[in-house]
Amino acid sequence: MHRKFVIVLIPIQLWCMAVIGACAYAQAPNSDTLKVNIKQVEEQFLKNNLTLIAQKYNIDNASAQIITARLFPNPDFNFQNGILNDTHDAYKNQSVGISQLFTTAGKRNKNIQLAKIGVEQAKDQFFDLIRTLKFTLRTDFYTIYYNQQSAKVYDQEIGSLSKTLTAFKEQYAKGNIAQKEVLRIQSQLYSLQAEYNGLVTDIDTTQSELKMLIKASPNSYIVPVVDADLNSKESVTSIPYGKLLDSAYVNRYDLKNARATVDYNNMNLQLQKATAVPDVNLSLGYDKYGSFNNNYVGGGIEFNLPFFNRNQGGIKQARIAIDQSKVQLENQQNQIAMDLATSYKGALRLEKLYNSFDPAFKGDFTHLIQEVYKNYQLRNISLLEFIDFYDSFKTNTIQLNSIQLSKITSLEQLNYVTGTPFFNQQ
Repeated sequence: MHRKFVIVLIPIQLWCMAVIGACAYAQAPNSDTLKVNIKQVEEQFLKNNLTLIAQKYNIDNASAQIITARLFPNPDFNFQNGILNDTHDAYKNQSVGISQLFTTAGKRNKNIQLAKIGVEQAKDQFFDLIRTLKFTLRTDFYTIYYNQQSAKVYDQEIGSLSKTLTAFKEQYAKGNIAQKEVLRIQSQLYSLQAEYNGLVTDIDTTQSELKMLIKASPNSYIVPVVDADLNSKESVTSIPYGKLLDSAYVNRYDLKNARATVDYNNMNLQLQKATAVPDVNLSLGYDKYGSFNNNYVGGGIEFNLPFFNRNQGGIKQARIAIDQSKVQLENQQNQIAMDLATSYKGALRLEKLYNSFDPAFKGDFTHLIQEVYKNYQLRNISLLEFIDFYDSFKTNTIQLNSIQLSKITSLEQLNYVTGTPFFNQQ
């Protein structure tokens, strides 16, 4: 009688806890739940991210260098008043002078051009930072979503087994079931709890990173809203490989910065050559009593004679910097081509793997579990067989979530490598 009671009671408990467990994760004690889609997350990121705000100041700082480069040198003024000489009117011996430095060989214009290139470099660095952080943002968003889906499966099974274990312990104490059945459920429960804890830790870590990116409250809990058909809508082959590569060469801001560095070094070479040309200092002076006649007015010109120092070292360093930046530019281009080839092959493999799964697999497997549950109610299968089936359901569901996440992440990698949002645009 007791065994019959247990057989009837356990399925009821399993069914109830399956329903309760499915909702438990979503109802975790977080007062500030943020349900957001990818577009909303990106808007918050561009608006609130402190790293971007700090980096943007570099553009303003570089722009200020243009103002400095455009300024002319200030004139020099000097005034002297006599203190002591052989006359009684020493204090009336006064002289005044003014001089102005004039740069030659277009140094001022070259400095302005260098400052303008510096602004472009600051902008390139800013937009490349956006590209890098946005890749992290989007992969975190999808990672949280699919891990939360997997956590619900764990939550459901743990809730069911916890109640079942309690009931079995009570029946074991009454001598209605064997100890091995209790230990089997207990072992399965502990294993699931350990896996679940690791998964929740990963979710919390990713949540923390995402919240930092969008400057969300530390007490908030992000629940990503994702189009269920997102994976089926995207195909790697929808964009020709040549177009991906061309886009990377045109739109990657780190590559633009490498090109700007070559331009900067070329302009710097011109400036270093111009530095070898002496600047001219023109002056005008007035002396009341101190010259060979009273009220003397004179003019002058001053410049150094480039006999020894013609800035040979600076010119050589500038030429070396040009060669170095050209090599670095070529290396950057090769790295982009290599990264794209690797990412493209990986995306093709993951798409092939994803497409090999029957779209109806998840629904069919869910239906199978329901049939297994009915057979367990009819005592056609044992509790351990039921647990094995349910564990298989959990494993396959989590694997499917992992494959879906990998496919989406591979497309995000292509967006990152090309510097262009080709994929996963909801």
